[in-house]
Amino acid sequence: MSIDLKREFLNLLERDIEFRYTVAGYLGLSEILKKLDLIAEEQSKLWGEVKALREGQNKIWEEIRSLREEQNKLWEEVKALREGQNKLWEEIKALREDQNKLWENQNKLWEEVRALRLEQEKLLKGQEALWIEVRRIRTTLERLVISEEEEAWDVISYRLKGLGLDVKLDRLLIEDFEMNIYGVSDNICILGEVTMRLGHTLIDELEKKINFLREKKPEILKPKLIKVIYTTTATPKAIEKAKEDGIWIVTARQEYTPLKIHET
Repeated sequence: MSIDLKREFLNLLERDIEFRYTVAGYLGLSEILKKLDLIAEEQSKLWGEVKALREGQNKIWEEIRSLREEQNKLWEEVKALREGQNKLWEEIKALREDQNKLWENQNKLWEEVRALRLEQEKLLKGQEALWIEVRRIRTTLERLVISEEEEAWDVISYRLKGLGLDVKLDRLLIEDFEMNIYGVSDNICILGEVTMRLGHTLIDELEKKINFLREKKPEILKPKLIKVIYTTTATPKAIEKAKEDGIWIVTARQEYTPLKIHET
């Protein structure tokens, strides 16, 4: 058989199924070839299913990888949550410590407050005792002043009576204004002050009070005026200034300056 004939025969077997079956039948192999073809088809189907299974398996692996990635993300979030929770517990612990410190400080403050209250109560008791003592001293001074004023009124009235002037002396009170000696007789007005110890500043104060009356209450004055200060003792400077201003300085025993009548 020539080579070309062989090639043609092989090509026919490969391309022409009927020819292949005819040859196989002639050779007694047709049934075997049919079964081989069926096996090839089944094998092809199996390879298709294997391919589909592999593709499904790959998809499953992809899903598994995706699930693992999601799981890793979840674990990261859980880790972050735990870290956040730990931070919260740390902050809560710090807050509790601060709260404990605040309670300690508050307790200390209450102790200080209680101590201050005790001190305040002691101070109030001491203040009350001082006020009692001040009231006693004030009462004693008022009695001394009143007795001094009454003495001044008696002495000055007696001396004026010796000069032919019958005057009743008293205290002058006009709102916030006060003068220890005040009296009138006919056209003469007597104005003055009472002090235990006379200094030169009281001379100026008496002049200011007289000027105040001249300006604000001229109706209580008279055309003539006697300025007088009753004292127990007087400084030389005060006596000298009283002489210059024409103020009559009187004590129970003597007169430091002469009486002078002024024109108002």
